Amino acid sequence: MIKEIHQSLIKKEFSAEEICQKYLEKIEKFDKEIKSFLTLAEDFAISQAKEIDERIARGEKIPILAGIPCAIKDNILVKDLKCTAGSKILENYIAPYDATVVKKLKEAGAIILGKTNLDEFAMGSSTENSAFFKTKNPIDLERVPGGSSGGSAAAVAADFCIFALGSDTGGSVRQPAAFCGIVGLKPTYGAVSRYGLIAFASSLDQIGPMTKTVEDCEIVFDVIKGRDEMDSTSYEIRNTNYEIQIKDLKIGVPKEYFVEGIEKEVENVIKEAIKKYEKMGAKIIEISLPHTQYALPAYCIVATSEASANLARYDGIKYGYSNHQVLDLIDVYFKSRGKGFGQEVKRRIMLGTFSLSAGYYEAYYLRAQKVRQKIFEDFEKAFKIVDAIFTPVSPTLPFKLGEKIDDPLKMYLSDVFTVSASLAGLPAISIPCGKVKNLPVGLQIIGRPFSEKLIFQIAKLYDIG
Repeated sequence: MIKEIHQSLIKKEFSAEEICQKYLEKIEKFDKEIKSFLTLAEDFAISQAKEIDERIARGEKIPILAGIPCAIKDNILVKDLKCTAGSKILENYIAPYDATVVKKLKEAGAIILGKTNLDEFAMGSSTENSAFFKTKNPIDLERVPGGSSGGSAAAVAADFCIFALGSDTGGSVRQPAAFCGIVGLKPTYGAVSRYGLIAFASSLDQIGPMTKTVEDCEIVFDVIKGRDEMDSTSYEIRNTNYEIQIKDLKIGVPKEYFVEGIEKEVENVIKEAIKKYEKMGAKIIEISLPHTQYALPAYCIVATSEASANLARYDGIKYGYSNHQVLDLIDVYFKSRGKGFGQEVKRRIMLGTFSLSAGYYEAYYLRAQKVRQKIFEDFEKAFKIVDAIFTPVSPTLPFKLGEKIDDPLKMYLSDVFTVSASLAGLPAISIPCGKVKNLPVGLQIIGRPFSEKLIFQIAKLYDIG
């Protein structure tokens, strides 16, 4: 889709301003019901589009993303636009600079239409934890779009933009991509700069693209990836071209991902997708990732501990609520954090603070980090015999709004199949592979560190087959 629009712009079949206007009108008309956007930047978007048209008129060669409308999750900074992270505590915060990924998109000429809704501070699996409003799934308005990047997924699925950026800590790009029937990539930890991403869990967070096709996902990833001097955890990635012979492809299927708890219909669709690869000539190998059962509890401890530390800065002094009649400094903290944070954020701060507290650090946080290492070793061992690992993205179909919001444990289980790749820092992509009662099911393809090109190629084979 991106390549086709790019060619049409070069041939002057339509202008960047015309395509930008078309998407803005569509958002204005239909997003009242879906509620995928928190902020629309009409004037900014039109001015960007006019610049692209002027460059084309001058005969300049334009990058492939020039004139392509996109949306940005509202925990990624876009200079001079609001960046709320879906929280009341940052309700009026205006970003003073661009995140590195946004800077790269702007340099590539992409048109930023606005900022999308999310679970507050990216904490949630349904986009029902936003402090402003709930986002609905465009496929079925009674169901959630997944989370926390539900606004970005809904915007792409509803055709409000060509691509969107989300952030993935434990599945927050892959799960909403699966629920909305689109493609979503969580890159290798460090493959994409986190500079300008409002932190949830710093050792897990990654920014990733959400698109309608695997090809588009690869194009966007190629623009945003790479080393950034502003992020010491980022890496330069060598451009490795993988030419896959399907007959040489070895696909691992971990038995631990097909256990009690996965909906039978979801399991059947995933197994059919795996059979499709087998019919094309790939070798399917059952593998074991024995520490999978400990991944979710380990993730919960690591993520909440890091969130507790990262969110300590929102104290009512520099950020958030501060216009209160207060008695003393403690009163400032209680009133700003008490009113500024939602229930899920408070819950995770409390869990994380407890895990890091004296007397519990070794019993919980340290043990969780040891489990994390074991999970990485499981994958390392598996990748000695297979090229990629196939699993479901979610154990369930998209669930109904309100169905799990009052039961945190049920909600956390939505990420049971995605957190392992996050803990191990591995790249993983969600691609649509079928439907059950018109609801999409996502197949997760996990690769070795920095093997994004390989998993893109494997994902493309699904459409060819």
